[in-house]
Amino acid sequence: MIRLLILAWLLAPGDGWVALFNGKDLKGWSGDPRLWKVENGVIAGSTDQQSTEQNTFLIYEKPFADLHLKAEVRLRNGNSGIQFRSKAHDGPGWIVSGYQADFSEDGDRSAWGNFYEERGRGRNVMKNTDEGWQKSKSLVRHQDWNTVEVMAEGNRIRVFLNGTMTIDTTDDQARDGVIAIQLHRGVPMQVEVRSLMVKPLGGSR
Repeated sequence: MIRLLILAWLLAPGDGWVALFNGKDLKGWSGDPRLWKVENGVIAGSTDQQSTEQNTFLIYEKPFADLHLKAEVRLRNGNSGIQFRSKAHDGPGWIVSGYQADFSEDGDRSAWGNFYEERGRGRNVMKNTDEGWQKSKSLVRHQDWNTVEVMAEGNRIRVFLNGTMTIDTTDDQARDGVIAIQLHRGVPMQVEVRSLMVKPLGGSR
């Protein structure tokens, strides 16, 4: 019953929000089918049974420009993140570069609340290499659901974790692009995503 209520809320229009995940399948998304599936109404990505030699992504088919993005994520272990205003590259492997709302479980080097540029400047897009994490340490619900949000308007980018802003910066590298979910190479890992929604702010292409 709870799952049905959540799905009904996701699909209900209102206030300009668009659900990017229908709770049933990966329609509208592209990724390695060996790594991604829908389980109990949740997007689940795992490298437990199939490793990856490079970071790989589940990529949404439609690009967005200015946006407010919101998702609930649960990270069992390892490193993941949600890309936005990013570029999907041709060829095998479902490769993406660009902006990322980062999250990882790595002790003092964890990345919850961080801003990152995949295949680019990495953590150097922040004022320091753990700017967001320092604000997120007391906010993270480890191995439980956390709400990650991004607001990108013009060159202003804000990242939020569980309702608290952890990054407020400006950057001119990209003004539009795809949304994607990351599975990181390395140790076997798992990430789950639900309630993934976006509100276009000023239009999308």
